[in-house]
Amino acid sequence: MRRTLPALLLGLLPAGPALAAATAAPARASLALQPVGLLALLVFVLAYALVMAEERLRLAKSKPVMAAAAIIWLLVAGHSAFGDGDPMRAPEAFEHVFLEFAELFFFLVVAMSFVGAMAERNVFEALRAQLASRRLGYRALFWLTGVIAFFLSAALDNLTTALVMSGVILAVSAGNARFTTLAFINLVVAANAGGAWCAFGDITTLMVWQAKRVEFFEFFSLFLPSLVNWLVPALLMGMALPKGAPPPRADEADVKYGGWFACALFALTIAITVSARQWLHMPPVFGMLIGLAMLKLQGWFIARHERADGKDEPYNIFRVIARAEWDTLLFFYGVLACVGGLATLGWMQLASTGLYGAWGNTGANVAMGLLSAIVDNIPIMYAVLRMNPAMDHGQWLLITLACGVGGSLLSVGSAAGVALMGVSRGQYTFFGHLRWSWAIGLGYAASIALQRAMSA
Repeated sequence: MRRTLPALLLGLLPAGPALAAATAAPARASLALQPVGLLALLVFVLAYALVMAEERLRLAKSKPVMAAAAIIWLLVAGHSAFGDGDPMRAPEAFEHVFLEFAELFFFLVVAMSFVGAMAERNVFEALRAQLASRRLGYRALFWLTGVIAFFLSAALDNLTTALVMSGVILAVSAGNARFTTLAFINLVVAANAGGAWCAFGDITTLMVWQAKRVEFFEFFSLFLPSLVNWLVPALLMGMALPKGAPPPRADEADVKYGGWFACALFALTIAITVSARQWLHMPPVFGMLIGLAMLKLQGWFIARHERADGKDEPYNIFRVIARAEWDTLLFFYGVLACVGGLATLGWMQLASTGLYGAWGNTGANVAMGLLSAIVDNIPIMYAVLRMNPAMDHGQWLLITLACGVGGSLLSVGSAAGVALMGVSRGQYTFFGHLRWSWAIGLGYAASIALQRAMSA
């Protein structure tokens, strides 16, 4: 998972008139620069310092941000009750933030359950085995894994997509570190770019869709900019690929009973979710509720089939749900609660005036995308939604694109990059990725330019 925001926003605020205008905002905004607001920001910064040291400290990333969220909201509630004489302001603000997260939380639990069910039924293993067993050259593997990652991440998250395809690369690379490095960088860029043009492809696009800033089919207008974002660095890296082909490898994996049906149910769930939103005006989580019901019903049939085959421990859908990324889900909860608390204290209004007021919508949105190479894109997008700057439809698409693909600039800028560093056995590193950041930056600039031209 990526890292995070408001402390960096403070450093980005232009000095002079913009800051003066921000501090002259209404009373709620003025709390940001008062002791309660500064203390809340300090708590958040310290929590993220612990998140960034997660691997070294062996401290789950959800723990510091949830503790920070509790402290920040205690500060908000204390000031609301004893400071400004409005004891109901904090409860109402917290309920608003919590309800926003609750919808996102259930949506993600269902999506993760589908991914977990397909993984348990060996769907991804079968894909990996099929690709690994084919006699493809390094160049063909580079482009094939990139294409699959680009389109697969539009339905799955970038982390799952990258991990699935990394298994293929490691299985066929035969220890060729040069190919592995370039193929892994290609995976990161393709997975992040692929998630930017579909509402299901990334948490940030999902948040924008749920907030009704962009409709589901309107995200498809980002397909070409996202494709350019991947193709530009891919073409440049392709020139450095080793020639020849890895030695052929026999690899087999069979999809278990019900695996392909789980894939069909996931596709049907997406169709129901979109249809219910478009024609029944129901929130996206409603369609996911129907999908989870179908997945659980399918689990009963799978368990019945396995019991008939004499399996001691038949399939249990609740075990699949229990294996969801709970640390990640609770991390989201802590982050969004922190950002919501900071917004209640006025930090988002201050940042909005300083960034969007001084730099303009395009400049601020591009900067937000660049910041997502260092900071997590999820709190960045949530912060922008809380700022709610006056932007037209094209600008909301721009910030969606920028936050979706900006993390590709550094290996630590996305969950996909961080995970691949862990599984690559030292062949894909921060500095190996950094050597190609210039090419990724060219793709970022080209995609932004194309999106602005298409929105003109």
